[in-house]
Amino acid sequence: MAVTVNRANVAIVLVQPNISENIGAAARAMCNMGLRRLIVVDPPRCDLTRVCKMATHAALDVVEEMEVFAGLGEALRGFGYVVGTTARRGGQRQVIGDPARLAEMLAPMTAENEVAILFGPEDRGLTNEDLRVCHSVATIPTADFSSLNLAQAVMVVCYELFRCSLETPKEFTPRLANRFELDAMYAQLKDVLMRICFINPANPDYFMNNLRHFGTRMQLRAKEVQIIRGICRQIDWFGKHCFEQGKQSKDRNGDG
Repeated sequence: MAVTVNRANVAIVLVQPNISENIGAAARAMCNMGLRRLIVVDPPRCDLTRVCKMATHAALDVVEEMEVFAGLGEALRGFGYVVGTTARRGGQRQVIGDPARLAEMLAPMTAENEVAILFGPEDRGLTNEDLRVCHSVATIPTADFSSLNLAQAVMVVCYELFRCSLETPKEFTPRLANRFELDAMYAQLKDVLMRICFINPANPDYFMNNLRHFGTRMQLRAKEVQIIRGICRQIDWFGKHCFEQGKQSKDRNGDG
């Protein structure tokens, strides 16, 4: 079974967010994806009325439990692993990949450790000083324009964490037909196709080899073989039925 992300051990950390509405929108994105712990560090302004307006009713509990710290060091004190997000790459930025790769990497780590994912302010992102406290850095791939809205960036990362937190359902594996079942089906097909004059009785194996190759490519299931054999039986019955009806009709005409 694949290792999944323990969302209860993941916190979203907004460093100096400038716009109150973005805090609320980030809380809503977290709520959508099942993350609950929101930390805000040194916000220049934090109007709770505007925050709650964007969070909507469903995410109000995320806002109510939101933790606010004056400095990043204090906010990260209890975390065993810290990830920074940035659109910029440089020598001091050890980029581990995109959010999907991030989620895969964090999955085993979140089982026993608390993880913080940092997002910088809207106008400039995380500074080099902020990134120095991060164990690794993730970047969200974009086209020509790399700057994302803060709440959008939070949603993308939270979505990948959510996807990686889902238990992968066990795929149904049907039973393939075994050699005995396949040979019996081909023998029945050969018999009924010769009866209805579909294949040449003088050289039936030439056509049957093509059918066998077709069946091999299809990887027939046991149930599908049963269906084909049922069709053969019905064709055989119908042929005999038509023959009996024709014979009876001939006898009646002969008596007349």
